[in-house]
Amino acid sequence: MPIATSSVRRAVSRPKPSSAAPVKPGVFPDAKHDHGACVKSALQRAEDICTAKDVRLTQIRRQVFELVWQSHNPVGAYDVLEGLRDGQRKAQPPTVYRALDFLMEHGLIHRIESLNAYIGCAVPGDEHAGQFLICRDCGVAAELLDKRIDDAIGKGAKAAGFSIERPTVELEGTCAHCRRIKRGHKHRD
Repeated sequence: MPIATSSVRRAVSRPKPSSAAPVKPGVFPDAKHDHGACVKSALQRAEDICTAKDVRLTQIRRQVFELVWQSHNPVGAYDVLEGLRDGQRKAQPPTVYRALDFLMEHGLIHRIESLNAYIGCAVPGDEHAGQFLICRDCGVAAELLDKRIDDAIGKGAKAAGFSIERPTVELEGTCAHCRRIKRGHKHRD
């Protein structure tokens, strides 16, 4: 059962996946996306990063990570807490927030400020600012990685004498899948 924040609608039903390739940065998952393989790959990268940094991906951190990666929809902390409790674990909010902080600190997930929610990082281990394309119809978010955007923001901030603390860019709109659905409905009317 996918987790969705109350401020983001559940993902639109899509055909069964057939490809094992994870979603590339800046690309929304398509009908061929094998989300199970995507999660497995993300978890393996997380374990490798934690091992390389000599930090522990404890059982609770792993479970929180898997709940965040359950879909490509941003997920709220209390939805993560609910997911842990569904698994018969007696987790409390501070436990979830500590795990989320750990995962963010090590570049494994991002926080989407406008939704007060979290999403898995498309390229963990590669330090970068968060740039997100968020579909307002299905709630799916794709991480966009464009160094030109980072450079332009940095240059503009420097010219203004501004020190950036959290360089997150969030763009809301409609993904190609949802636009196709809307066009299909219009033709039927």
